[in-house]
Amino acid sequence: MIPQHFIDELLARTDIVEVINARVTLKKQGREYAACCPFHGEKTPSFFVTPAKQFYHCFGCGAHGTAITFLMEHDNLSFPEAVEELARLAGMEVPREHGAGERTEDHRPLYDALEAAAEHYARALRTSPEAVDYLKGRGLSGEIARDFRLGYAPDAWDGLLSVLTPRFEEKLLIEAGLAIRKEGGQTYDRFRARIMFPIRDTRSRVIGFGGRILGQGEPKYLNSPETPVFHKGQQLYGLYEARRTNTRLDRLLVVEGYMDVIALAQHGITHAVATLGTATTREHLERLFRAVPRLVFCFDGDAAGRKAAWRALEQALPVMRDGREAAFLFLPEGEDPDSLVRSAGADGFAALERDAQALTDAFLEGLRERFDDTTREGRARLGTEAARLLREMPEGLLKTQLVNDLARLCGLSPEQFSARTAPSGRPDVPPSGYRSSAPKERPSPRRLDITPVRLALSLLLAEPPLAGQVNDWAFLRGSPIPGAELLAQVIETLKNTPNLTTAALLERWRASDEGRFLLKLAQWRPPRGDDAAPARMLNDAISRLRGMHDEQRATALLEKAARESLSDAEKQELKRLLAARNGADGGGESGS
Repeated sequence: MIPQHFIDELLARTDIVEVINARVTLKKQGREYAACCPFHGEKTPSFFVTPAKQFYHCFGCGAHGTAITFLMEHDNLSFPEAVEELARLAGMEVPREHGAGERTEDHRPLYDALEAAAEHYARALRTSPEAVDYLKGRGLSGEIARDFRLGYAPDAWDGLLSVLTPRFEEKLLIEAGLAIRKEGGQTYDRFRARIMFPIRDTRSRVIGFGGRILGQGEPKYLNSPETPVFHKGQQLYGLYEARRTNTRLDRLLVVEGYMDVIALAQHGITHAVATLGTATTREHLERLFRAVPRLVFCFDGDAAGRKAAWRALEQALPVMRDGREAAFLFLPEGEDPDSLVRSAGADGFAALERDAQALTDAFLEGLRERFDDTTREGRARLGTEAARLLREMPEGLLKTQLVNDLARLCGLSPEQFSARTAPSGRPDVPPSGYRSSAPKERPSPRRLDITPVRLALSLLLAEPPLAGQVNDWAFLRGSPIPGAELLAQVIETLKNTPNLTTAALLERWRASDEGRFLLKLAQWRPPRGDDAAPARMLNDAISRLRGMHDEQRATALLEKAARESLSDAEKQELKRLLAARNGADGGGESGS
């Protein structure tokens, strides 16, 4: 657990403008900074960063949040990773809290060993004419080898061990997947006589390697084993490089191997990624769709390629929410991305990618290939299989269109076919962190229906120090007024931590319904006036809430008095409330 006080201090030291401007070019507009949104395609800037609140908001797609949220969304980081990245930029060390008997693992020694190995392999490549000639023969330049940090593992049993053991224990090198220990106790290098492909995470850290044999031998490709920092079924080669090269990445091309990614990058196609010798999983797809709204899968055009495409399609259907796109590019017989981009050129390859077959068309075509839709029996089998596959697909326009198409194909009404695709378990819930990149129509934050609670919360989010001026607020605790309890919690939090920033306040309610409500209110901009206007508006809002509370309490006591006797304390309270009501009625408008 990362202590809350550390997150507060970290956000106080963080300038969200600097964080975002390092990834998206911002231009100053009055008190704010603007840019074209990095989360959806647009030509007119609708993405605004407010330094005073340390908060960003896009009026086009609705993306909003703090510096932590931005790194999670833009750099595809987890919450702890985003905090660690901000801490690195601020020159701070992230502390950890853990309960009795628990311990937190520190993987820095593993990262250090893997980084040292990458540096060793890179040096070895420069001194190996055979390895350099191989890469040149594949059409790769020194620049592309540098960008992807390519290396070479010499054909020696202890080439890496002899270099790293003075700095790292053998046990650590084995844990990092760099060395292997035989049953007899002898330790030797895992990778030998191989071109080395460092695999990097979203923070550019080396987490593992892929190695291609130089010459004859098996296996042709060898990957790092599972380690505490490397999980093959979750990682994607080239994703870090694609995001670093493309400031506005809107699609990714999913290919089969390391050399495909690098060969395409050599020709200027820098948005390719590859799974690490495994079939595409749902975890891969969720990770990719968090980065971009469109995926194009590239497969060989032969039977094996079609089979692999169908497996990918089956994995894709359960994550195909509205706003996400997937397509399939089938290469001509005997071609791979490397050979095709050489013969067709970057423009020719890009044209083929644009014409890739949409997932829905590939789905319908694949079903027709597997079942005879000219017979009733075949159509029944087709419909049964299609309904099974669609059962896990989230509800939305895309699923509705597929249901309509399949209903016509099977001779059923859309309602009949849809009933067969209804999920048998819980309703579909988007995974944590999901947000469609498609623009959505939503009310302008300036036009929110501002109730007294919303007004008070918005003012406190805009200027947290105002909480110090609020004295009469205890009545909000347990109040039936919608949002009053949250307002009480916000005031109490700000009074207990008077230097809290807007961003730090929002982080207190991360990933909760209350947090989403506060994020929405943080987008609202109070009317401009003199410096005292926000304080007067907050005082007025609290006064109106007091009036509403007193009115509700008086009504409740009157209703109770009609049923039973009131206690002496309740009688005194009711007398006070009625006197206040009469005074308000006689002196002007009611507080409610």
